Amino acid sequence: MLTSSSSILALDVGGQRIGVASANAVARIASPLTTLQNNESIIADLQELLNRLDTAVLVIGLPRGLDGQHTSQTKAIEEFVLDLKQHINLPVYMQDEAVTSRQAEAELKARRKPYAKGDIDALAATYILEDFLRDHPEIKAL
Repeated sequence: MLTSSSSILALDVGGQRIGVASANAVARIASPLTTLQNNESIIADLQELLNRLDTAVLVIGLPRGLDGQHTSQTKAIEEFVLDLKQHINLPVYMQDEAVTSRQAEAELKARRKPYAKGDIDALAATYILEDFLRDHPEIKAL
C-alpha cells in the first residue's frame, strides 16, 4: 500500500550498471537517485535499497526495438525481473524505455558539464519513471 512516505523506484537495467530513480508517492516527481553495479550482489543491493526507501512500487524499463519488437535485451530484462520477483514482495511494473538512454546522454551533453556513464543510467531511469507516473495516475498514496 502506498503511504505518504512511500517511494516509487524505477530501474534502467544494463549489463554492467543499473540506473535508479525515485519519486515520493505523493509528490510524484521523479529524480535520479543512484547507479548500482549489476553483479552477483545486485539482488541483495536492491533489497537493501528498496527497504531503506520504503519502496511500495518498482518499475523496470523494458527495452524493445524501434518497431516495438522484442530483442535479446528484452529477454534478458524479463529474466532479470523473474529472478527479482522471487526475492521481493512488491508490485513490479514494466515500462517501455524506448531511447531513454540516448535522451539522457543528449541532455547531459547539452549541460556542458562532466558526467559519467552512471549519470546516463540514473537519468534514463528518471525518464522511465516519469513515463510510468504519467501513464498510471491511479498509482498514488492514499
